[in-house]
Amino acid sequence: MAIIRMLDKSVYELIAAGEVIERPSSVIKELVENSIDAGSTTITVEIKNGGRTYMRVTDNGHGIAPEDIPLAFMRHATSKIKTKADLTDIYTLGFRGEALASICAVSKVDLLTKCKYSDYGVHSAIEGGEDTCYEESGCPNGTTITVRDLFYNVPARLKFLKKDVSEGNSVANVVSKLALSHPEISFKFIRDNKSELVTSGDGKLSSAIYSVMGKEFHGSVIPVDYSLNGISVRGYVTKPLMSKANRAFQNFYVNSRYVKSVTCMVALEEAYRDCIMTGKFPGCVLMLQLDPSSIDVNVHPAKIEIRFSDEKPVYDAVYFAVKNALMTFDSPMEAELSEKATYSKNTLTPEEIRGGKAEQPHQQTEIKFSASPATSAKADKADWFDFSAGSIYAKPIYIDTKDKSENASEPEKTEPDKIEAAARYKYIPREKIMKIPEEFVQAKDPEPKPLEINPESVPVEYVGEVFKTYIVVQRGDDMYLIDKHAAHERYNYDRLKEGEMNIESQMVITPFTVRLSAEGHSAVVGNLAMLKRFGFTLEAADCPEIRVYGVPVLLGEEDPADLLTQIADSIAEGRRSGGSEVYDELFHSIACKAAIKANTFSSPEELQKLAQLVIDDVIQYCPHGRPTLIKFTKYEIEKLFKRIV
Repeated sequence: MAIIRMLDKSVYELIAAGEVIERPSSVIKELVENSIDAGSTTITVEIKNGGRTYMRVTDNGHGIAPEDIPLAFMRHATSKIKTKADLTDIYTLGFRGEALASICAVSKVDLLTKCKYSDYGVHSAIEGGEDTCYEESGCPNGTTITVRDLFYNVPARLKFLKKDVSEGNSVANVVSKLALSHPEISFKFIRDNKSELVTSGDGKLSSAIYSVMGKEFHGSVIPVDYSLNGISVRGYVTKPLMSKANRAFQNFYVNSRYVKSVTCMVALEEAYRDCIMTGKFPGCVLMLQLDPSSIDVNVHPAKIEIRFSDEKPVYDAVYFAVKNALMTFDSPMEAELSEKATYSKNTLTPEEIRGGKAEQPHQQTEIKFSASPATSAKADKADWFDFSAGSIYAKPIYIDTKDKSENASEPEKTEPDKIEAAARYKYIPREKIMKIPEEFVQAKDPEPKPLEINPESVPVEYVGEVFKTYIVVQRGDDMYLIDKHAAHERYNYDRLKEGEMNIESQMVITPFTVRLSAEGHSAVVGNLAMLKRFGFTLEAADCPEIRVYGVPVLLGEEDPADLLTQIADSIAEGRRSGGSEVYDELFHSIACKAAIKANTFSSPEELQKLAQLVIDDVIQYCPHGRPTLIKFTKYEIEKLFKRIV
């Protein structure tokens, strides 16, 4: 058990944050973090009236020694650190020694605590920072702190509290974040005498996610387990098609501390680029483990923001961890065919029907779209697998394409560059480096085991086309429905990004001039070779004019001047933001215009070839994040037609 001591002035002057208790959730956060640091395995949080009148945190941790209790509520008294050197090696959530002093100064606090080696516990009461009671008391091992009448002696701060519902929601959010960060602890949250949250404390992150974020979110995630440059990233991210309307579902933890990190957020969203719909955001629960000496947690009074000594390794670790998970576990969407019985007022119950007293009711077929059963089974199985270093699940290998010759000069260190992070490493196809164990991908419900067929040896059989838009093909025991425009657009987009696709140019009879902004003119002049690959034959004139001699054939009747202006603005905007989206709008526009169109005729040979490319390369999303193919299994179809009961 750690001993509480007063810090030297030379130490607390380095860490003093002027801790201010702003609302009930601030109190709960500090008390629960102390309980976690005390080695608790069960923590109960109870509030009433949003926490304004009553808050209680109970744990079964080490407790506080009787001789340390007078120091516990003094400012700059802590058991977490001793010297200046400890500030660079912080593993605990709390370390300043300011929270308890700040809480008891603005409320009425009751403390019950007992250490394992003590025969009796201690009851201590403090009101407004003044001791009112100190006595021996019978109580279980651990600590219980009750806070009543928050801000009773500070009316100016009391009037700024929000409604009880809002304050209670804020407390619930804090408890949820802490419960996710420590799945080995069983949390219980009681609000106005009603239990709102209970976690199992079994040490499995997936269990905590299920309890905190619900069944729907739990069913939409895929596992992440990756290490790079001494940084470990594990947890779960949502599938691209299960994206959210905002960033409220993004949870990042650094050394088990919940933080808000722009670096991690940008890396996460960059990994989802081109496979998530515009205006949607991925959700996640990601745990980062790294050397405490490489971060500074003493940046924000609430310790919710941290500073990395070098952001680039953190960015790379998150980016490649998420990208690896999407490559490994994100499978094509599969249609689940189920039957739903409908009964009229005159029909009998299902039990009477089974007894032979009535005819079968009308069967209404429902088609539900979700991740494939194999994918769901993977996620379910992965929910419980061990994330330890000895895990059997292999990680994709990346080739560092950086020039390592003797004459190569080392680039200067800059802020995290998303372009460099995405371009420096090249993926080796996952089928060449890993094989997921059969028991991992096995369907959850027992099904007849299909014949073992090598997918590469099974050709794609063209069946037909529906509505001049959707291709129907068969491969083995699977049927696919493919959106031909979306699939071809993504195929073109990938080829453009890899530099494998050139667009034919058509020379104009009379060259013309396009007037751009000064910044747009500079952007176009600096990318004449790139634009030539896309069918534009241009010549730089006096700023801000560009002379046009040739335009892409695929433009048709569209005004090339408008497209060129949009391209110039897009490149200029990308340069200002320093992001990898410099050419994205150009790639999107060209890929879309070069793709075969929906509601138009396409030859069977053309569609057969496109379907083969889509299925072989597992092209699941168009550049805008919409799905390109849906899979129907023979097993589900035969169940629908009662061939399998």
